[in-house]
Amino acid sequence: MNYKTDVCIVGAGPGGALLAYLLAKQNVSVILIERHQKIAKAFRGEHLNEVGEEILKKYDLYSKIEELGLLAMESLEYWENGKLLKKILPDPKIGHLGIHVPQAHLLQVILGEAQQFPPFTLMTNTKVIDLLMNDEERILGVKAMCEGKEVTIESRITIGADGRYSTVRKKAGIEVSKIKHGYDLLWARIPAPPGWEPSIKMALIDGFQLSLFTQAKGYIQIGWNIEEGSFPELRKQPFTTFIEKLIQAFPILDRSVKENITSWNDFVLLDVYSNFSETWVRDGVAFLGDAVHTMTPTGAFGLNSAMKDAECLAQIITPEEINKLDLIQCETERKKEIEKLQKIQIEKEQNFATQFVIYS
Repeated sequence: MNYKTDVCIVGAGPGGALLAYLLAKQNVSVILIERHQKIAKAFRGEHLNEVGEEILKKYDLYSKIEELGLLAMESLEYWENGKLLKKILPDPKIGHLGIHVPQAHLLQVILGEAQQFPPFTLMTNTKVIDLLMNDEERILGVKAMCEGKEVTIESRITIGADGRYSTVRKKAGIEVSKIKHGYDLLWARIPAPPGWEPSIKMALIDGFQLSLFTQAKGYIQIGWNIEEGSFPELRKQPFTTFIEKLIQAFPILDRSVKENITSWNDFVLLDVYSNFSETWVRDGVAFLGDAVHTMTPTGAFGLNSAMKDAECLAQIITPEEINKLDLIQCETERKKEIEKLQKIQIEKEQNFATQFVIYS
């Protein structure tokens, strides 16, 4: 089966979904494809900063997401040996230190709004297997497997919004520089104890960062940095010795931790790295988000940066024209911002331990 559209977006994460919505709203025909059957797949980078909040409010999405449930962080705290060392409150003009937005809520609203516009089509359970190219190697769309059948989607431009392992980027032959940060990350989620305030809490354990992010619906997400490549050996050690360090850092979590983290299998291991591509645009294709600039979890920039990429692209793609020079200008603008944010991430990671030094 053959489809034709103005824009084919590969990847229905927040960046791809937002771009599809903004384009459809502007009467640009768009097909958004997603390899998973269900859109609300597991996702761990769910914190908005003021950039993401502003975008959602600008396009009348924020209040609808708020109705489904989100949670503003009221403080950033640093703890040592079970005691509060210092507490940072938000700038009154911003009002929060990040907002937890479950990805299911975010995508439900964005895609629900997009489906009100006839130019929008969503194809799930659809996996890209190749790119369509002409003799001059201009990309003309994608070849995909949809519900077990091969389809082609011809488009004026293809957008790679398919994450750090981007198939579109690889098929387009675009290189990416990978930067390791010296640590891996263990994720876990536990119920918050009674009276837990919406906050981000930090501790320093064995020289590595431990972070607690309050989530909507009464949960806490644990992000525990460990030495890069150390998990296989760590798993050979007694689990209780490891988990006691978490309880010592935050004694109030004693019961919830013991009831909900009972083995190494209750952690999810994330291979932490950032990457950056010098090429975000070529004939017939453009990229956004993790496909060309994977961020580490530090500072929660990833989600917000992908949404900003999407907004930039939406402002230059019209039903009448897709100008390569405009795409390159968007690329240049966004690359400068991403390079700055990735440097900030490295600085935050390198200087994290200094937050626990109290000067008299």
